Amino acid sequence: MPVIATADEARINRRRGSAADGVTFWHTLYIGTSRYNMAPGTPDPDMDELFPMAFLVEQDPGSTAQSHYHRQDQFQVVVGGRGVMGVHEAKPVTVHFAAAHTAYGPIRASNDAGVHYFTLRNGFDPGARFMSMPENRAALRSVRGRHHRERVVGPLTTETGPILRPEPDGMGVWRYRAKAGERLIGPDPAWGRGQYWIVVEGSMTRDGKDIPSLSCVFVYPEDPPFNAWAGPEGVDAIAMQFPLRS
Repeated sequence: MPVIATADEARINRRRGSAADGVTFWHTLYIGTSRYNMAPGTPDPDMDELFPMAFLVEQDPGSTAQSHYHRQDQFQVVVGGRGVMGVHEAKPVTVHFAAAHTAYGPIRASNDAGVHYFTLRNGFDPGARFMSMPENRAALRSVRGRHHRERVVGPLTTETGPILRPEPDGMGVWRYRAKAGERLIGPDPAWGRGQYWIVVEGSMTRDGKDIPSLSCVFVYPEDPPFNAWAGPEGVDAIAMQFPLRS
């Protein structure tokens, strides 16, 4: 069944963090684990298993996260501040997808507000591999069957429906905007390898549980299509589906 992590529940996990490239930020874990929250000596989860991993990064004003890649597929959703991600403007609401072993960035935060974004994965990743390090570039070249796959949509204005139409392997992005009391029904998760939902404004409810702004939901491939009801202020939500593995 879906995993629901509300903004209020996640707030107790907010920690200061810094990466190997020196960028500093606030890190709030929502689902799963990450190297910023794991107790010393904890073994890494199996990287081949389905393992939802979601957190919010509040990157400090004026900072730059250097170009890097991960070993898992990843969505990012910009929900606050503003900046530049590679050559793309990044401000609410911008959705970014980078497949495993796809280098992207740098992420340059604005000098006044920084840039805030959810990072969403369906498998455990031990951390960024920065392109400034020769050993990481060599490791990337050695990956068999690697291909560059990056998608960016936004900043969004009034668009709804499929904002990144599903690709043959199931990867896609949808936006749902509903008035108070209206029902939302998502795409069939069996098409892909897991879905995330982010509430960017307003709220929704499911089985009596309030899911307010900046909350996160993970839907497993074997679950039925996610459904919920828009809250009293309506809701603006983004659904993202991971591709099937070849």
